Amino acid sequence: MHTRSGPLAVVAAAVLWGTAGTAGALAAADSVSLAAARLVLGGAVLAALAVSAHRRSLRPRPLDRSHERVRNAGPDPARWARTHWARTHWARTHWARAHWTLALGAAAVAAYQLCFFAAVHRTGVAIGTVVAIGSGPVFTGVLSWLAGRERPSGRWALATAAAVAGCAVLVTGGGAGGETGGPDAAGIGLALLGGLLYAFYAVVAARAIGGGTDSGIVMGVLFGGAAVLMLPVLVLSGPVWLARPGGLLTALYLGCATTALAYLLYGRGLRTTPVATAATLALAEPAVAALLGVVALREHLSAVSWAGLALLAAGLAVVALPARARTPDARVPETPETPTATAGRR
Repeated sequence: MHTRSGPLAVVAAAVLWGTAGTAGALAAADSVSLAAARLVLGGAVLAALAVSAHRRSLRPRPLDRSHERVRNAGPDPARWARTHWARTHWARTHWARAHWTLALGAAAVAAYQLCFFAAVHRTGVAIGTVVAIGSGPVFTGVLSWLAGRERPSGRWALATAAAVAGCAVLVTGGGAGGETGGPDAAGIGLALLGGLLYAFYAVVAARAIGGGTDSGIVMGVLFGGAAVLMLPVLVLSGPVWLARPGGLLTALYLGCATTALAYLLYGRGLRTTPVATAATLALAEPAVAALLGVVALREHLSAVSWAGLALLAAGLAVVALPARARTPDARVPETPETPTATAGRR
């Protein structure tokens, strides 16, 4: 995958995420039930694709004639055998170490949904959305740095600050989000926890993909596991709206397009895009949602909101611009000939 196509894949994912609100508004369903159905269906699709990709990876390649290479390896067939064992051992060790982090990431995906809707219920849509989505890139940059990745650059920090500020102005319209009793501390705490959970599973996915695991398999494990955890929520939320043709079509779109396809694109983007940059680019989601609201739902944006949209777009443009020099962890490392210290860093 070309380096420049990584940010484009992330933005394409954000565009799909941005259509979820408009599609959900047409379903006339409870928001919690809608989110649970979206995650269950999308997670099931991603899990099925991951299983298929894993099975394909186990098939012998057409040019893989291991027994012939060992027999015809020349004067030192033992050297090839040791190298082959080292590669296989590294891959198995890497996958075993990634198991528990991916399991925690799956739990974070499910918990994010619950925290987000609980925060919105307590603080209102505007404040809950701004805090949860706006804090995500900040937490992602910090967690990525603590996890041993590159320290975020000054340009990233300034552009992210501008994008988050633009997102806040866009969503709130320059006001306080319509709340008259003051912000709810518990609700804001839940929204911040949601942003932290998003950052956690984004960093987990980026590290697994950067370690050589197929991005489709990583997303399948994360969202397939989250789908299992969210299935009871879907059942308890009363999904009777799925029996209506319009509700079912909406759920299929949300699951297949805004979850499965979107996170496949996001995973592909993480192959060449630093996770902190990807998290900032994902702020295109509220911009797309706002524009769709104006076009499809006849919503009105104030002049202040349009200014926030422009500031958000400027921040995203700065983040998307290629750096003068690529950093080492912006590319997916190839499987080494022998295990190295970098390969074992998880």
